[in-house]
This record gives sequence, C-alpha cells and structure tokens, in this order.
Amino acid sequence: MNHSPTKGDSPEELITARIEELGDWRGKTLARVRALIKQADPKVVEEWKWNIPVWSHGGILCTGETYKKAVKLTFAKGAALKDPKKLFNSSLEGNTRRAIDLPEGAKLDEAAFKALIKAAVAFNASKSDD
Repeated sequence: MNHSPTKGDSPEELITARIEELGDWRGKTLARVRALIKQADPKVVEEWKWNIPVWSHGGILCTGETYKKAVKLTFAKGAALKDPKKLFNSSLEGNTRRAIDLPEGAKLDEAAFKALIKAAVAFNASKSDD
C-alpha cells in the first residue's frame, strides 16, 4: 500500500501510509513507537485526527506528529502521569499536555515509554468512572 493518505482509508492505513511516505528515520521512529504502543496496550485504538496519528483508549493517549528534526509524541494528559525516567522533554504551554521529542538517532527507553502508555490508559480509565 504505497500511496498518500486519502480520506477513505482506515486510520490504520493512514498511519501506515504516513510511515511509508516519510521513508526516513522519522518513519522508522514512528513505526517503532506505534509497535511499542500496541505492545503496551493491545486494546489501543488507532485514529487519524488533525492529519496525524492518534492513539486512544478511553480517551486520547498520545499523538504522533512528525517534524523535520523530530518525531513528537504528545500525551493529552501527560501532566497527570508519573514520569520517573523523565521521558517528557518538550515544553508545552499549559498544564495538561506533555510531549516527548525524538530527534534523529535518539534512544527511547522502551520500558519507560510503555509504562507511560499504560499510565495514560489507567488515567483515562480512572476518569471514565466519574
């Protein structure tokens, strides 16, 4: 499936198309992060919003934006999550969202990242009980 994303495609197809379209370290990084998210949360829902990949479970977990110099993973409720390994490295205005910028060659602590995804799922679940 080597084509530009189009409206009729499923979110999964759109994300795959974005990864292929990038065709460089950013595509590889996005593909790796996507695999880690699915490992951390097998019930994750892939969505396509704002022309970017979105991973949700009981609400948005994170988005995966790609820029020239980084892949940015923005956690919708990042400020509420424990981040003992200090993965959040991108300052975002406001007090809710937090992001991880992965420049070319960056090493992501995969276990810590999966723990953040699980924490985001648990946080969303705790909010849906209200």
